[in-house]
Amino acid sequence: MRDINQFTITEAVKKTFKTEPGSRFEQLLRGFIDHLHDYTRENNVTHAEWMGILNFLYDCGQISTPERHEFILLSDVIGFSALVDMINTKGGATEGSNLGPFYLDNAPRMKLGGNLSDGREGVSVLVHGRVTDSLHNPLPGAIVDTWQADASGTYPIQEQEQGQDKYDLRGVFEADEQGRYYYTTVLPKPYTVPYDGPVGRLLRAGNRHAWRAAHLHYIVRAPGMSSITTEIFFDNTEYLDNDAVFGVRKSLIAKLGPASKVDELGYSLERKPDAVCKFDFVLAPEG
Repeated sequence: MRDINQFTITEAVKKTFKTEPGSRFEQLLRGFIDHLHDYTRENNVTHAEWMGILNFLYDCGQISTPERHEFILLSDVIGFSALVDMINTKGGATEGSNLGPFYLDNAPRMKLGGNLSDGREGVSVLVHGRVTDSLHNPLPGAIVDTWQADASGTYPIQEQEQGQDKYDLRGVFEADEQGRYYYTTVLPKPYTVPYDGPVGRLLRAGNRHAWRAAHLHYIVRAPGMSSITTEIFFDNTEYLDNDAVFGVRKSLIAKLGPASKVDELGYSLERKPDAVCKFDFVLAPEG
């Protein structure tokens, strides 16, 4: 390798990896090296800029915890997360949207009709709908895992030092025999993504705002179906057209309506809602 230069080093690096020929890992690794080296040459990256990039990534790792993933946040604000979601949305299924940095995989199981707001102030909203396959057949027993911010735009997980339970405003529901899910919660407000770390520095350097449109997070699963990770947004609310992490899709915007006819739905609810939001999830078959 003593004769390598800035133009031959890319192939030299790729040859050092003894990957399985034609494997997915080989394709991804070689492509990454190609693009990284091309980017470096095209922009004549300096030593100071190279070290700045590495320090930025180091800082992302330093601030990350099991409850705050700064690398996911970075992926979100540069549109990487949204692009992966778009590429991987199955035909006919509900469009994917951001997982975000605050997901916990062991939220409490809740009964249908339960109330997530736990006495919090704000507009109480009934969120309901059906989980079906792409042919509109109901999926009984489908799992609806949800989490959200509160009416001030804060996730309880961010306020554990103030005594908040990190599992507040989270719940896992099982759809009934008709594929229905329903529960009440507090209507979330827009909020800024975490701005106190390296990703915040990046946003400020690029003169970008950090605001997210108000939303509810979901992971929806059912046996034999491809799971979806997505969000529900609300019509006529702020930041739908300039969400900081590019999470909004037209198909994910739901309407909020009055709760005047909620009794006609026949749900047994722990709390009477002020408003109603209906959204149906569609899952595509695995494979």
